[in-house]
Amino acid sequence: MSETDHGVERRTPPAPSGPIPLRPTRRRVLAAGAGAAALLGVAGRARAATAAEATLPAAAAPEPVVPEPVPAGPAPYASYWFPDSLPAGTPGPGIVWRSLSRWSPEDDPDLAHNTATVPLAQRFTPVPANRTARAGQARIASLVSFAPTAGNPAQGSPTADYYALTHWAYIDELVFWGGSAGEGIVLAPNAPVVDAAHRNGVRVLGNVFLPPVAYGGDLRWTRDLVRRDRLGRFPIAEQLVRVARTYGFDGWFVNAETDGGDSALATRMREFLRALRAAGEPHGLRITWYDAMNSTGRVGWQGALNALNQEFYEDRAGKVADTMFVDFRWTPDTLAASGALADRLGRSRHELWAAVDTESRGWDADVHWDAIVPRSGDHVVSYGFYRPEWTRNHLTDRSPGAFHHADDRFWTGESLDPARPAVEASWRAPATAVADRSTVAGLPFACSFNTGHGLRWYENGEVSSDTPWNHLGLQDRLPGRRWVVDTAGTRPSVTLDFADAWRGGSSLLVSGSLTAPVAVGLHSTRLPLTRGSVVELVHATGPVPVTVEVGVATREPSAPGDPVPYTWLRTGSTGAGAAGAAGWRTARAALAPLAGRTAYALAVRITAPGSTAVAWRLGALSVHDGARTRRPAPPVAPAVDAAARQDGRAWLRLSWRAAGSGPGRRPRHYEVHRVLPDGGRRFLGGTCGTALYLPGVARAGRERAAVFEVRAVDELYAVSAPARTTLPWEP
Repeated sequence: MSETDHGVERRTPPAPSGPIPLRPTRRRVLAAGAGAAALLGVAGRARAATAAEATLPAAAAPEPVVPEPVPAGPAPYASYWFPDSLPAGTPGPGIVWRSLSRWSPEDDPDLAHNTATVPLAQRFTPVPANRTARAGQARIASLVSFAPTAGNPAQGSPTADYYALTHWAYIDELVFWGGSAGEGIVLAPNAPVVDAAHRNGVRVLGNVFLPPVAYGGDLRWTRDLVRRDRLGRFPIAEQLVRVARTYGFDGWFVNAETDGGDSALATRMREFLRALRAAGEPHGLRITWYDAMNSTGRVGWQGALNALNQEFYEDRAGKVADTMFVDFRWTPDTLAASGALADRLGRSRHELWAAVDTESRGWDADVHWDAIVPRSGDHVVSYGFYRPEWTRNHLTDRSPGAFHHADDRFWTGESLDPARPAVEASWRAPATAVADRSTVAGLPFACSFNTGHGLRWYENGEVSSDTPWNHLGLQDRLPGRRWVVDTAGTRPSVTLDFADAWRGGSSLLVSGSLTAPVAVGLHSTRLPLTRGSVVELVHATGPVPVTVEVGVATREPSAPGDPVPYTWLRTGSTGAGAAGAAGWRTARAALAPLAGRTAYALAVRITAPGSTAVAWRLGALSVHDGARTRRPAPPVAPAVDAAARQDGRAWLRLSWRAAGSGPGRRPRHYEVHRVLPDGGRRFLGGTCGTALYLPGVARAGRERAAVFEVRAVDELYAVSAPARTTLPWEP
């Protein structure tokens, strides 16, 4: 992407003859982790990481991590390639150079670990909670670097320090950002990101990044990408479609920033994009084009849709790309002209993403918001966040709780309540402009408020692993509006908390003095209710008894910003010492009085005696028809596919065949436990697919073999009978 600051172009540095010094620029496209090795002439990732960290502001610099010595084991990573020809020399440590032209699913050793399995859910748009948020206008794209290009774990990792994005309700498209000349320039998203996004109805695009010459870019990679074969076909376009279909993601972000081309190369690029779109469209795949190369074949960032780049978006024959990411140097006038040109082309102006740089300053970024999403009048275009993972990266305290507090502020605003936005001088939080969307449209539905990372793993209120973890594929469909709170008294704190949970790594915590009843809005829904429908809450009150009610809205508000018209159903009172682990208990309300109607929203309301300080946790919420009696079918034939052992520990790959299929039978995910010699069980990980990598499993005493159990888990978190396999230890 172009290096600009508030629309002013910086001078492009000359091509280096040796290692390139890293500069603390607005946009560390290659320098930040993923590309540091390339910038240093492929001098090695350890040295590159140190140099990259030196470019960060002091407050954002991560703590140095000294990795444990690990044998050359079977860890799977997200895939990355060059289009065809490889760089000269040898790759740095931990980097594998691969040619996409020679990729095939049959020869992909990590295929089972990198394949997403959750289908793209259908979304609906409820009446917005905010009077200024608009449906059917601006949308949001988000370009996120979750990890370095090389060594990006395919199946989560044992740390809670991860960009566990949860505000999917405001996002239309997520780009798996990264790539570098020293590692690879075509990136496929890892499966946990795709599974989490799809569960929330968000498309995920892989990234094709042709880097600037100054950062190691080579025009031959552009020529490789758009090469025709003897039959006039574009083999790399066919491979890109094959990768996306095989791995289960939704298309490609194409970013051609290698300068030096000519008009003939530009024509070939346009023909390539048309071929890529034609091959992918029958399968629902999409293309986003980045405003860099123009019709001359040179790189000239326009900050607009105009005559110089229009042919990569729409030509005389019709659509070329589905959307365009407009470079950072846009101005109010160029965006207005871009929208007008899209109108003349018969395209939606909201298919243009105006770039918003949040990598360095987050919500302190200087953005001319009225040029994109004016408070009065229609939205001009849509917008795209570049590197919103700033909400994690800038923190000194990168604990899950601190991260989610920052991320909530980024998406919701300083008030942390989308229905009551704070007046902010510069930041225009997405919740104040863009209507949220939801996928909760069928029964059964359940949420355990699991964010996809945590400090521990809980099952039925008990800790079953004290190892920090992340895996976005295990994330729940969380409430899209964080947090709409109604009370006549003092507003308590409402957060996702990691100190205790019913299931997964987190729970919803309401804490503070309740001077009046407090209602907390949860999910926007489209749930058909029958006489057998019930709603269940698993909650814990701590030492103070509270009265809990569940709210079900059977109609929507009449206008944006109006209160949701809930019907309140009593679930009873609870107090200290209630049955269940750590005081957790289940409350139930029958929905028979609402049979034949649709539930449009869910909420809880709690009341405490007097002005008592409470710490009330909601561990799980579910809506279903009738009694929960069926368990999912167990997985079949689990096996250890590969293992490396060292000093009483093992790094291994497990796989199994899917549990029984059919209507209502598809598992939500699978969970793997270790069976200890004393009969106890320890959670090791989970995945939506049928393969899982387990790092550093320790031998328990002098056991002869480690025993593993794999279970299927359904939408209501019922678990199947276990399927077992073992790993013998060496004598």
